[in-house]
Amino acid sequence: MFLAQLKNELWKLFGKKRTYIGFGAFILAQTAMLLAFKYTRWQSDFERLLGSNGYLASEFISALTVAVVMLMPQIILLMPLYTSLVGGDLVAKEYEDGTLRMILARPISRSRLLLVKWIAGVIFAAVLVVALGFIALGFARVLFPWKGMFFFAPGMAFSVLPAGEGLARFMLAHVFLAVNASVILSVAFMFSCFNMKPAAATILALSYMSVNVVLEGIPFFDRYEHWFITHHFRCWLYVFQNPIPWAQILQSEIVLIAACATAFVIGCTAFQVRDIKS
Repeated sequence: MFLAQLKNELWKLFGKKRTYIGFGAFILAQTAMLLAFKYTRWQSDFERLLGSNGYLASEFISALTVAVVMLMPQIILLMPLYTSLVGGDLVAKEYEDGTLRMILARPISRSRLLLVKWIAGVIFAAVLVVALGFIALGFARVLFPWKGMFFFAPGMAFSVLPAGEGLARFMLAHVFLAVNASVILSVAFMFSCFNMKPAAATILALSYMSVNVVLEGIPFFDRYEHWFITHHFRCWLYVFQNPIPWAQILQSEIVLIAACATAFVIGCTAFQVRDIKS
């Protein structure tokens, strides 16, 4: 019964046109970034950085390198927007459309309804992240050869990897990115469970993330960086370090999974006491 309800929720979610806005935006953004990397000074800057560190640029300006370069700004700017957009819709949109009372007329508890919706949202977040990665890699392969990977994140990682290992790290990073997307979706879902419009739930989720980014960037709060959710979002970057710091990644993943569960419990509690009839 649970799987049938989840299947119906997924059909409903992926049957909406607005669900695919994020996929379309990723395609447009990646096309623009790919052309910019190919035909502007962006590529020459990377070649200079590799050369200054003793590496042959022609061996590492590749599809894998460009795919990771295209991922980073989209993960920061676009992924939170489109995951929170869907998360804010999951419950609030049902109430706004007037279908929530009809759904609750069925023999299903409120907590089970929310669990089904939340799992469907998490599946959407994972699909969005996987699509983002493979579209980026596919687009990059059109203009760049399949060679080694070069990865650089200031203060986080500087590494060059052979193509096979680079691809494995690239795929592993998407597992942790899916967790990041699930946290953002869960926060928006939590606000969606309160008595508010879908747009308000989305804006509050984005505001929460923005506050974390701003406070984390203030030097005074450096000592409290582990309290900011966006600090733990960066754990996917550690995948490209040599060796991989699994202890740090595991610590951050536990915090992120706990944040997902906490957001769900708060949202479920708020929804349980809501008066849906009036």
